Amino acid sequence: MTKFMRKDQLVSDQPLHEQNASWIILCDFDGTISLEDTTDVLLESFGIEGWHQLEDDWEAGKIGSRECMGSQIGLLNVSRTELYNRLAHMKIDMDFAQFVDVAAQLGAPLQVVSDGLDSAIEFILGRYELAHLPIYANKLIEQPNNRWSLEFPYAEADCLKASGNCKCARAASVKITPQLTSQHILYIGDGSSDFCVSNRVDMVLAKDKLIDYCQAQDIPHHPIRNFKDALALLPEILQSTPIKTAQPVMHYPMPSFN
Repeated sequence: MTKFMRKDQLVSDQPLHEQNASWIILCDFDGTISLEDTTDVLLESFGIEGWHQLEDDWEAGKIGSRECMGSQIGLLNVSRTELYNRLAHMKIDMDFAQFVDVAAQLGAPLQVVSDGLDSAIEFILGRYELAHLPIYANKLIEQPNNRWSLEFPYAEADCLKASGNCKCARAASVKITPQLTSQHILYIGDGSSDFCVSNRVDMVLAKDKLIDYCQAQDIPHHPIRNFKDALALLPEILQSTPIKTAQPVMHYPMPSFN
């Protein structure tokens, strides 16, 4: 069963092999590991009226993702059986499992860091024999009469994005300051929930909208399309020394693989 870690667990509480690793990988789930956004799929299938307006308000910057997600999940009307039957049809990137294995062989542990739904992520990863991965995500709670709610064990009051799961805080708990630890962070993501944390890590593997953000913000990154691309880049990244923030930032072209 996947181990869900408490908000107060910092570096000293991590397994010894993670504390001693030169690099640690933090990876988004929806749209990065999974081929579709889990929450969007569930809302499209089982959401009642009102969730689209919440989405519009979030995209317009009127509300944060924590308020949006919490309210949207409250509009799900679905039994537990129906919900997990729908999740059973969701697929992940076909090369992600191999990426996890290669990263482990190279001494880089991976954590899933998502502003999505913990038990949904656990269920989907479990179908691919990846339930051993640590998951940091919002807590999905079943309520009476086929209704659902969210709790936010990894929220932060001062989160700039008002996220349910403050990914910046997760990165900070792995690497408190560059002066206090030599551990480097590789972050993998695709969208707006990954923007802020990308400024607080050593290297980014960026998909989709995150590519444009990293380019605009001069963030060290490699653009990728999938985990096949990520696999090809991983050994070189883990053997490298991150670019210092005072040095010019490099951008890397989209790799071309057969």
